[in-house]
Amino acid sequence: MLLELIDISLTFNDNALFSDVSLAVDTGDLIFIGGPSGSGKSSLLRLLNRLNDPTSGQINLEGRPLTDYKVAELRRQICYIHQTPVMVEGTVKQNLLLPFAFESLRGFRVPTDETLIELLHEFKLDDIALSDQAMVLSVGQKQRLAFIRALLLQPKALLLDEPTSALDRDSRLVVEEYVERLAGQKNLAILMVTHLDFKPKHMKARRYILKRGGLEERAR
Repeated sequence: MLLELIDISLTFNDNALFSDVSLAVDTGDLIFIGGPSGSGKSSLLRLLNRLNDPTSGQINLEGRPLTDYKVAELRRQICYIHQTPVMVEGTVKQNLLLPFAFESLRGFRVPTDETLIELLHEFKLDDIALSDQAMVLSVGQKQRLAFIRALLLQPKALLLDEPTSALDRDSRLVVEEYVERLAGQKNLAILMVTHLDFKPKHMKARRYILKRGGLEERAR
């Protein structure tokens, strides 16, 4: 078992977003979470790498409570990719290698240019050079760079918060195809909040609706 959520509840300002959320996640799982606006889908993802903590209940990573892990190490193992990709002023290479400047990654081998170029190719970004300025790229290009940056950290799970909602159709299909490959071939656990009808071609996904009283599994 990679991740286990046990009777999780979350309350903000005396407002209960959800309660009694339980879920078991193993490596290679592809899990979609839907639900009405305001139901707490993004907040649920944020609990999984301690951007917030649950009001009650427990979350385990490989059998240990999340609170047993140093936050920096936890967030390397469970990477959160925002709906709006976060880039800083600088080149594509500088943005991809940004996490490696942090003290928590000291001792981690910095990826070579060859590795970065190979990943750009995999995400169909051959028209982008490492020396290009990241801030002038399209939203779709930036979102794919955000995926690459997360993968360089060798995570065990990815948390995806509506990662394709702002993308055009072609960019969305590239990202969806790679999400499926990461789960099916790279054995990454992927939890994705989405309102879009993403239908994997080569593997089964588990689909849930988040409600105030917990997660309800949908027919596949």
